[in-house]
Amino acid sequence: MKTIKGPAIFLAQFVDNNPPFNTLEGLCQWASDLGYKGVQLPTWESFIIDLDLASNSQDYCDELKGKINSFGLEITELSTHLQGQLVAVHPAYDVMFDSFAPDKLKNNPKARTQWAIDTVKKAGTASRRLGLKVHATFSGALLWHTFHPWPQRPAGLVDLGFKELSKRWLPILNHFDEQGVDVCYEIHPGEDLHDGVTFERFLKETGNHNRVKILYDPSHFVLQQLDYLTYIDYYHEFIRSFHVKDAEFNPSGKKGVFGGYCDWVDRAGRYRSLGDGQIDFKTIFSKLTQYGLDLWAVMEWECCIKSPDQGASEGAQFIQRHIIEATHKTFDDFAGGQSNENTLKRILSLD
Repeated sequence: MKTIKGPAIFLAQFVDNNPPFNTLEGLCQWASDLGYKGVQLPTWESFIIDLDLASNSQDYCDELKGKINSFGLEITELSTHLQGQLVAVHPAYDVMFDSFAPDKLKNNPKARTQWAIDTVKKAGTASRRLGLKVHATFSGALLWHTFHPWPQRPAGLVDLGFKELSKRWLPILNHFDEQGVDVCYEIHPGEDLHDGVTFERFLKETGNHNRVKILYDPSHFVLQQLDYLTYIDYYHEFIRSFHVKDAEFNPSGKKGVFGGYCDWVDRAGRYRSLGDGQIDFKTIFSKLTQYGLDLWAVMEWECCIKSPDQGASEGAQFIQRHIIEATHKTFDDFAGGQSNENTLKRILSLD
């Protein structure tokens, strides 16, 4: 067994125009002061990391890593959630997802897709230069608009969708394989990889590619009413990244999983700050430790009620309380003894 590393924090939701959240140094000092030991870096924020430079310059990566280390922090993973989303976008979402792309690529889906593929590849190279072994991203979605089977899906539609999704990702996966880095897909509503069945479909279409892994975030399973604990039993061999985020599901006679188009605060399923939701993190940390997973516990803040400052402050303490120091000793060792074949035969009365 291995002890989970942490606490760490995903910086994406804390970026702001005001100090200390508008510089890498300010964010690192703030996170360190709160007790965090690691940071997950959003690669779409150029003041945090310049992917073009990071993918081409070892000196830049060494300086970046050294700067972050100087605050007592380690880089847990790079994230390309927004760029990964753009690897596969159904036209119904073009206008909304164009906001994730550079201005010159807006209203040009094909160019946007190629840019996304190239950018995620750069993150793979940068990860290798930074000494990282895992990467966090989204799969994107070509089929999400058909998740509810009405109108009835034509035969073969889902198969074709996953074939195209894997076709777009295979060059990326092969590049990451060359870099020695795993691609951890966050299993998330809105993505074609949103549960166990869809993960298995994608894995099969990629020929069981050895770099296809999972970013496990139980909050997304609560909103789907999926068993997030048994999920670990099924897929622990693929889990290489971990977002610690809480959630709750409170259905009523008026709304349930689909949410009634409500804003987050009014939905039956909503994300909460750590400790304010319904997720059984004691069992999650126990299972992940029992399976010997080498992970960073990375807090992601997305709460519709509590402030990010309070959420981040409480989150570091929450994760620290839940990290289990993995035992390297069997509790009943004291009762053991030396044995040999003759002794074993005597115990079983085989003499």
